[in-house]
Amino acid sequence: MQGRDQATSKCRLITPSPTFGHSSEKSVAAVKELKQEFGAAAPVRFVRMDLAEQASVRMAAEEVLKTTPRIDALICNAAIAQVPTRKLTSDGFESQLGTNHYGHFTLCGMLFDRIEETKGRIVVVASLGYNMGLKTIRFDDMNWDKGYGANTAYSQSKLAQMMFAYELQDRAKAAGRNVDIYVCHPGSSATSLISTSGSRTMRFVWWLMTKTPMVQTAERGAYPEVMCATEEALTEQRALYGPTGAREFVGPVGRGTLNAHAYDKPVMVRLWERSEKDTGFSWSL
Repeated sequence: MQGRDQATSKCRLITPSPTFGHSSEKSVAAVKELKQEFGAAAPVRFVRMDLAEQASVRMAAEEVLKTTPRIDALICNAAIAQVPTRKLTSDGFESQLGTNHYGHFTLCGMLFDRIEETKGRIVVVASLGYNMGLKTIRFDDMNWDKGYGANTAYSQSKLAQMMFAYELQDRAKAAGRNVDIYVCHPGSSATSLISTSGSRTMRFVWWLMTKTPMVQTAERGAYPEVMCATEEALTEQRALYGPTGAREFVGPVGRGTLNAHAYDKPVMVRLWERSEKDTGFSWSL
């Protein structure tokens, strides 16, 4: 998790990341790079957090609340993807659902009041993978005890993130809360996501794809989330922002296609209630 004051906008951005592999080392390197760019006095730091562990999420959120008086934007951009074999988190959740959805669900809830103090934003970074798989939540077996598939489980986790965001929009509006919630996706971008957690076959297929025009740079993949966190003219929240070029994989950033199964109201409400029960975290809106 990293905080950054930008010299031009004085905007404090917090972006969580899953702490597998060498993420701590990568965070140290990122902090060093930012300080080189913006000066040694730039208030950039990271707080260690494992999104796959609810206890770690709570501890990290508590530290942020103690040390970060202002949050203008929380960017929920962490994920694991296409985990080849079914794994459970320490809390007993399927790993992709536990990391991608449940971790962010609790984190956003704990930081929500602080974000509202500045009328800030929450940006949920989704994936076009929400259009794959079952296109709904398998409530009778969310952990995939039967029929686990790396892609279908990933798709459910990203759909869950989107449904959480759209349901939060509805609840925040009904409660008169001053936080804007946006959903975006990076398109097809050359990040380390699949190479970190995907199978050997998936990593090879992805490597081949990166050699084609259908994959853009990681930097361009970050444009949608930065836009959603900072663009003042952005007003429509019930939307999905991302690349608008070929198949919405690459290209200029804008409002893309949002399919209705992502905001199926009965499913969203049921998912919210299930998420509160499973995480033990109850939102106060």
